[in-house]
Amino acid sequence: MGEKVYELRRIKKEGKGMPLIGDEFPKMEVKTTQGMMKLPKVFKGKWFVLFSHPADFTPVCTTEFIAFQKRYEKFRELNCELIGLSVDQVFSHLKWIEWMQENLDTEIEFPVIADTGEVAHTLGLIHPAKATNTVRAVFIVDPEGIIRAILYYPQELGRNMDEILRMVEGLHKVDHEGVAVPANWPENELIGKGTIIPPPNDVETAKTRKEKYKCFDWWLCYREE
Repeated sequence: MGEKVYELRRIKKEGKGMPLIGDEFPKMEVKTTQGMMKLPKVFKGKWFVLFSHPADFTPVCTTEFIAFQKRYEKFRELNCELIGLSVDQVFSHLKWIEWMQENLDTEIEFPVIADTGEVAHTLGLIHPAKATNTVRAVFIVDPEGIIRAILYYPQELGRNMDEILRMVEGLHKVDHEGVAVPANWPENELIGKGTIIPPPNDVETAKTRKEKYKCFDWWLCYREE
């Protein structure tokens, strides 16, 4: 067991392990369709969603780019930017973006990272059974550059953009109000649009919780919205 722990620490220290929730997003300089950018510095003070896709000019990816663009303003209202990534060169990204504008009447306004594989390997995005193709991954990063959520999808399954929006909005509420959000929030089956109050840390707080909040029991209390 000790050797395994040591090896995991060594891999992490050398930057070979994929980043995890709660880690700082790895510092890197990337080439994008909107020029060179330093991550996460370029988005300092903002949330951002980095999403990888297997390759340009693929059907599912095309539907995802259109879906992200259709919701781009909603992400921006949450102080959140979008940035895509796949192991393709910038000219391929540019041609694909041009195709979507000409054929689907949609202008892709967010940047897309052109990668030779280094960025994808750093983030643990290479699909093990698909050569250099990247998996459908989503990193949600907060204004301090901390990874707050990670999602992975198989190549054949397109992402649910409304869920990603919900996650960003929910994380805003968690940070600003010190609460937790229930399943299917904001339409939870038990508490509707309500949010969950964190568990008490002492006996006295446990005793008084029912006076302040709606409770099923002292350990399950919520605030109505």
